[in-house]
Amino acid sequence: MPVLNIPQVERWIRAVAAQYGFSVGDLNYIFCDDAKILEVNREFLQHDYYTDVITFDYTTRTRVNGDIFISLDTIRTNAEEVGASFNHELHRVIIHGLLHLTGQADKTPETKVQMTAKEDAALKKITINE
Repeated sequence: MPVLNIPQVERWIRAVAAQYGFSVGDLNYIFCDDAKILEVNREFLQHDYYTDVITFDYTTRTRVNGDIFISLDTIRTNAEEVGASFNHELHRVIIHGLLHLTGQADKTPETKVQMTAKEDAALKKITINE
C-alpha cells in the first residue's frame, strides 16, 4: 500500500469534485500491481496492455461513485520516465481517475492536453510529501 495522508487526500478529492459540481459518494481506490490491472483490462475492457489507471464509473447525476484501479508498478515506471517522484505521479493518477468520474475525457490529443492541465491545477491544491 502506498503511504498517503488519507484525511488530506479525502479533503482534496472532495474539493476537486466540488469544483466540477459534484459531491463524493462511494469512491473506491484499489491499489494493485501490473498483473492485476492487466487482468482487469482484459476481462472488462478487452484491452491487452498495461495501464496506470482503470476507472469504473457509477456516478449518479452530481454524485461521483466509482471503482478506480491503480497499478503501483506502472506508477513507479511512469514516475521514473517523466522524472517525477512516485508520490507526485500517484497523486496525479488518483485525481485523473476522479476527473474521469466528473466527465472529463482524454481520448483525443486536445482532450489529453486539457486533462493534463486539469490534473496540474488539482495538484497545486495539495501538499505532496516527496
